[in-house]
Amino acid sequence: MVLLNRIYTRTGDDGTTGLVGGERVGKDDARIEAYGTVDELNACIGLVRDANQRFNTDTQTIAELEAALVHIQQRLFNLGSSLATRLDSRRAGQPLIVQADVDALEVGIDEMNAELQPLRSFVLPGGGPIAAPLHLARTVCRRAERETLRLSRVEAVDFCDLRYLNRLSDWLFVASRWIAHRTGQPEPLWMP
Repeated sequence: MVLLNRIYTRTGDDGTTGLVGGERVGKDDARIEAYGTVDELNACIGLVRDANQRFNTDTQTIAELEAALVHIQQRLFNLGSSLATRLDSRRAGQPLIVQADVDALEVGIDEMNAELQPLRSFVLPGGGPIAAPLHLARTVCRRAERETLRLSRVEAVDFCDLRYLNRLSDWLFVASRWIAHRTGQPEPLWMP
């Protein structure tokens, strides 16, 4: 259980923050950059959820996308927990990303892709008020993946975390195409 009754602690005024386990590190530490970018990604997913509720008129599509996005936001908190903890400091029962989370993304990609025409060009970010923030989330997800990979070059990370971010960026791309299709929005294509 988490109890947050006091938001400011003043312990970070010196430019440090605490990892799970109590160790203090600089706020610009590679580990903080990684899970901070995952947090930014989660905020982008929140924007997509809001757009889905405001601009989507098909109740079935709203519900399908909403359920998937809430599930992803929950997993992103698990991912943040993983990245905020050194591998040797993990505790029993700590929420983490597991292979089943990666597998679920793949199932979702395949289901959405089954409704879409094959691509014959690259898609420009856009495609309507729900697809566009999905593209933004995809680019932030790719940055989170790069930051996590950068962290893995200096200390151990759970490989499942990297796999999840890689698959999630694919899911976000396909979801942007799927929602454009479902809402009747044209997808802007790259014309080289």
